Amino acid sequence: GYYIDGGLEPHDPDAWFSTGDLVHVDDDGQLTIFDRKKEMILRGGYNVYPSEVEDVLSAHPAVSIAAVTAAPHAELGQEVAAFVLLKSDVEVTAQELIDWCRNRLSLYKYPRILKIVDELPLTPTGKVLKRALPVAELEREIS
Repeated sequence: GYYIDGGLEPHDPDAWFSTGDLVHVDDDGQLTIFDRKKEMILRGGYNVYPSEVEDVLSAHPAVSIAAVTAAPHAELGQEVAAFVLLKSDVEVTAQELIDWCRNRLSLYKYPRILKIVDELPLTPTGKVLKRALPVAELEREIS
């Protein structure tokens, strides 16, 4: 999505390409992309960046891959939800992983909903295809 109508012209006349990437520039001018704006979760007015929660989940010794996304919530707007693929021959409960996150993240950031899955939808490059996550299944669990 960096090209407009197949050309190299940006949308903005000031030459900005609107990519939706969220970045941080450090004091040395090093640019780091840390998330995508459209993937940000707005939970009760607080911004939650899925990559931060995924990093905490992935640090757990039982977790192979973690994918964090928004699930609809009637009062908060969105709830933090996680899908986790475990390493083989490892056992851990969803509640144990939620507690792991709760001890390492701000209270508004840790996932209240966590589903351990047997597989995650992946792109050809191995990234989790978040738009294909079964969030509709989670909606029944939140109600």
